[in-house]
Amino acid sequence: MANNQWDERFSGSDYYYGTQPNAFFKEELNKFKAGRILMLGEGEGRNGVYAAQHGWQVDAFDASTEAKKKALALAQQRNTTLNYAVQNLEMFVPQENMYDAAGLIFIHLPEALRKQIHARCIAALKPGGRIILEAFAKEQITKTSGGPKSIELLYSTDIIAHDFHTMETILLERETVELDEGEHHRGEAVVIRFVGEKK
Repeated sequence: MANNQWDERFSGSDYYYGTQPNAFFKEELNKFKAGRILMLGEGEGRNGVYAAQHGWQVDAFDASTEAKKKALALAQQRNTTLNYAVQNLEMFVPQENMYDAAGLIFIHLPEALRKQIHARCIAALKPGGRIILEAFAKEQITKTSGGPKSIELLYSTDIIAHDFHTMETILLERETVELDEGEHHRGEAVVIRFVGEKK
């Protein structure tokens, strides 16, 4: 999706996916000691703001200027701060061995870019750093609760296991869940959930 399409999506007054953090991200992040976290495709800030409220130093990235405006407004409303940069993921090259954690929540990319971004996220982690990922599974294609309408942009446990094979897998599962994330992630959904630790 082009930047102007993301800007159009996020330009309304309502928060497209709500203002509460993703349930899986929240649950897993609460298990970690706060440090520095990388949030990719952060959108309107619901996950990054939650992390910042709980003591994390948050570096957030997204391609949408409108998303950044709303994320910073949400952070201000909740008396916290984000370091938020607008950048195309194709150009994203984080510093290596920088982060204690990375959040990848519902980021759906074409195969070549997906592999590149996942590898760069691993490189960006310190040894012992963890990735928290939730994304729609291929079985989501028949659902109306959100996600891409292209099977190539949906994931499987095999895809995630391959992309993150250099990490220690803490959790990797396909789950059917009930989403309640704003108006556009609502209802029964099939997701892939992954937590991995850098060796």
